[in-house]
Amino acid sequence: MDKVTAEKLYEAFYMKVFSYVMTLTGDRDEAMEVTQETFFRAITTEKEFRGESESFTWLCAIAKNFFIDEKRRQSKMEELPQEERPDTAKGPEKSLVDADSSIRIHRILHAMEEPYKEVFQLRIFGELSFREIASIFGKTETWARVTYHRARMQIKERMEEQ
Repeated sequence: MDKVTAEKLYEAFYMKVFSYVMTLTGDRDEAMEVTQETFFRAITTEKEFRGESESFTWLCAIAKNFFIDEKRRQSKMEELPQEERPDTAKGPEKSLVDADSSIRIHRILHAMEEPYKEVFQLRIFGELSFREIASIFGKTETWARVTYHRARMQIKERMEEQ
C-alpha cells in the first residue's frame, strides 16, 4: 500500500476503528495498542484489500482477529490482571454512583446473549451507525436496529428488576 493511500485510510477510519476496539477491550490503552496494530497490519500486509467489503469492515475484522489472538496468547501466559486506577476527575460521590450504575449495566451486558450484547456495545460504546453494525454482522440495517432495541429493552427490564 502506498503512503498516500495509507494516510487516507488512517485519517478516515482511525476513530471509528478505535471506538469499535474500545467495545472489545473496555480499556483505553489496550484499545489504542490494538488499533495501532490494526493499521500497521493493514498497511504492511502483503495481501491487498480486495474491495469485497467496505474498508471499515475490513479494518474491524483485522482488529477483532488481532484482539482474539492477543487474548489467547495472554491466557496461555496466565498474566495477572492489572489493578484498576481510580478516576480522580470526578467527585467521590459522583464516582460511586457512576461506578455502581456502570457495574450493574456491565453485569447485565455480561449475562446477555449474543448478538444482543455485541450489537448494544457496538452502538453505545463503539458509537457505530446501524448501517456499520449491519455490515459487520452481514445483516440488514433493520436487523441491527431491531436487535439493538431488544437489547436495550432487556437492559431496562433487568435494571428495573434490581
